[in-house]
Formats: sequence, C-alpha cells, structure tokens
Amino acid sequence: MNKRLRTILKYLLFFGIGVFLVWWQFHKMSPVQFKKFKQSLSDANYLLIAPVIVMALLSHISRAVRWRILIRPLGYNPSLFNIFGSIMAGYLANSFVTRIGEILRCTLLGRYEKIPTEKLLGTIVFERIFDLICYLIFIVLTILIQFKLVGTYVISEAHDFLSTSKGDRLLIKIVSLIAGITILLFFIKWLIRKNKNSAVFIRLRKFFAGLNEGISTVKRLKKRRWFLAHTFFIWSMYLLQIYVGFQAIHEISHLGLDAACSVLTLATIAMIVMPGGLGAFPKAVAWVLILYSIDEAVGEAFGFLMWGVTTFIVIFFGLVFTGLMYYLNKRKQQHAIG
Repeated sequence: MNKRLRTILKYLLFFGIGVFLVWWQFHKMSPVQFKKFKQSLSDANYLLIAPVIVMALLSHISRAVRWRILIRPLGYNPSLFNIFGSIMAGYLANSFVTRIGEILRCTLLGRYEKIPTEKLLGTIVFERIFDLICYLIFIVLTILIQFKLVGTYVISEAHDFLSTSKGDRLLIKIVSLIAGITILLFFIKWLIRKNKNSAVFIRLRKFFAGLNEGISTVKRLKKRRWFLAHTFFIWSMYLLQIYVGFQAIHEISHLGLDAACSVLTLATIAMIVMPGGLGAFPKAVAWVLILYSIDEAVGEAFGFLMWGVTTFIVIFFGLVFTGLMYYLNKRKQQHAIG
C-alpha cells in the first residue's frame, strides 16, 4: 500500500468517525432535546461571533510572531505575512488530516523564504513540546481552581478507571510502548553504525542535524520574555473566545472563566484527536457543561456553534491566505527575475 493511499484511507477513517459522532449526537436526542437544541441556536446572539473571530485571528497572528522569534536565531528573517499564511494553510490541512498541517506549514514557508524545511520542523517540535507543557499546566490550574467540582470528578473517574482491568491494560501498554521505543532506538543506532557511509544515511544525518538545530534554537533565543508573553496571549485568546461565546446563548451566559477553562481543556483534546474536531468538539463541550448543570442539548448547541465558527475561520482564512501567499510570492519572484 503506497503512502498516498494510506493517507486517503486515514482521512476517510477519521472523517467517517466524525460523521458518525455527529449522526450519533442527533440520533440520540429526544424530540424535546432537539427542540431545545434548535431553540438555543435560533435565539443565540450572533453579533457576539464577531469578537470571537477577531480574538481567534489575533491568536493566530500572535502565534506567527512567536514562530518568527524561534526562527530568527537560525539566521533567517522571514516575513510575518508568509509565516501567518503558512500557519493558516497548516490549520486548513489539519482540518482534513490530523498533524499534517505542521509539515505543510514548514514546507510552504521553507519554499517561499528559502529556509531548510528540517530546521523549521525542529522549531515546530520545540513549539509543540512547549505548548504541551503549557497545556498540562493549564489542566492542573483548571483542576485546582475548581477542585470541588472538576477535581473531585477527575479523581473519581481516574480511580474507577485504574481500579478496573482497563487500568491494568493501560499500564501494560505504556510499559510495552516504552520498551518498544527503547529497542527501536538501539536498532536505529546499530543500523546507522553499520551503514554510516551510505547515501541514504548521509541524507538522514543531514536531516536530523537540521532538525536538532531547529529544536536547539531556544538556546540562542534572544526574546524569551516576548516568546512567553505571546504564549500567554495565545492561551488568553483561546479562553476568552469560549467565555464570550457563553454570552451568545442565554442558558449558559451566567458561566464564568472557570467553566471556560474546563471547556477549553477537553475541547483541545477533541481538536487534537479528530481532524478539525469534527463530531468530537461539540460532544466534548456538552460533556463538560453537564458538570455545570447545563442541559446536554444546550451544551451541544453551544459546542456546534463554537465549532462552526472555528471551522469557518480555518477554511475561509486558510484558503484566502494560501492563495494570496502563492500569488504575492510568485509576483515577487517574477520581479526579481525581471
């Protein structure tokens, strides 16, 4: 099976799961719940969607500035427009195939700014590791500030899970995974030593050297405070989008930033697991809002509203900036030749 066919089948699988989740959510609604769902959306204040879109775009622009801070120590100074366009194109790709967007954004920026792709991938690896740490910190803070509600629920669910055979199977899987990775690393090391002079391994060494240079860019980072400031701003915008979104639906307009933290925590996982969060995002939001005594149908209405806005931003601005980036860079190249 070739790589392209595997990618298509992977996309179809995740798309199928997403469509099933959407169908399942509507199928299991009773007529009363479906009426509540429709009523919540029809009565929503859609004027509040405008600031949500603005905050989303500001977070993407801030992410572009933050990425440029990581790239500059490598000796390159790419334009903010190309960085932002690459990020939006990456988000667009992630809507169809999870995590392929990171590769695409590096490929596009590398092509337009003449930067080795492997070095850009290195900066993305560091960025993702850093974002994961921030996310874990955010989860801990969410549990701490709402320990009575969220913390007790998480501990109870974790205890129930670990006390069953599922918990034992998970532990076995984790140990097996660590052992498998260790064996694989030793095998790769042995393989490299045996074939260190072959053309394939020379190219691989060059690729990993560039990747390592991109990852280690943090050692030469001159604007660390600005990097942290943009990180804080990005997460703040994510949180405020949900909080402002609450105000759009009357039944949940009383919820505060604490509830927004809980929604963001689980919704982020849904966006990671499913391409574009299809099906999973609204369900994750509804599950969280049940903890705050919000009717599941109303929670799903809010989830679909926020997912729709997010998807619109990604598709519309992703297509627009991918096209603009191609057109403007092509014109710039033609002027340089002329």
